[in-house]
Amino acid sequence: MIKILIVDDHPIVREGLVSIVDAEDDLEVIGQAGNGREAVEFALEQRPDVVLMDLRMPVMDGVEAIRQLRGESPASRVVVLTTYDTDELVYDAISAGARGYLLKDVTSSDLTEAIRTVYRGGSLLQPVVVERLLDRLGPDDLEQSAPIEDLTPRELEVLQCMSTGARNREIAKELVIAERTVKIHVANVIAKLGATNRTEAVVTALDLGIIRREGGSRQD
Repeated sequence: MIKILIVDDHPIVREGLVSIVDAEDDLEVIGQAGNGREAVEFALEQRPDVVLMDLRMPVMDGVEAIRQLRGESPASRVVVLTTYDTDELVYDAISAGARGYLLKDVTSSDLTEAIRTVYRGGSLLQPVVVERLLDRLGPDDLEQSAPIEDLTPRELEVLQCMSTGARNREIAKELVIAERTVKIHVANVIAKLGATNRTEAVVTALDLGIIRREGGSRQD
C-alpha cells in the first residue's frame, strides 16, 4: 500500500481527496493536516510515502513545508495539488523539492496516477505547469543556466528517457545498460545542468532545447 498524507486547510477538500484516494486498492490515506507545520510534524512521525500538498495555507505555507520535508523526511515525496498556477509559485514549489504539480481541476484518475508515478520515483507536471516553468525561465535565464559541460550522447539518451517519466530500472532496460550505470548518468546530468533534482534537470533541458518534449506533461 502507498501511504498518503493529505494537506489542505479546507476540511471539505480533504474529505473529497480521502474519498478519491481510499477508493483505490493500492492507496491508503494515513493522515490529514490543515497547514504546513502540521504536515511536517505528521510526516516526521508517520513517514508517509506521498504527501498531497496545498500551497496557500495558514501557519506555514506549502512551499516552506516542502523545503522542510526535503531536509527532514526526504523519503516522503510531495505532489502539489493547488488552484494556483502562477510562474513564481510553480518555480518555488519545484525548486523546494516537489516531485509533482497538479491543479485542482485534475481528474481523479490523473491524480491517483500522479501519486503512483511519484511513489515509483518519477515526477508528473501538467502541461500548463510545464509552460509556466518555461515562461519563468526567460532568455536571460537561459543564458545564465546554460550547462557548463556538454552532455555525452549516452547522457542525452538517459535524459530523454527521464523526460517521459521512466524510472532508472526502465531506463536501464530501454538502453540495455546496468541500473547502476543509469544512476551515474542521472547524477552527471543533474550536475551538468546545474539542477538540484531530476525534475529541474528535465525542465532546464526542455527550456534549453536539449531534448524534445514527449507529450508535454511528464518528467522524471
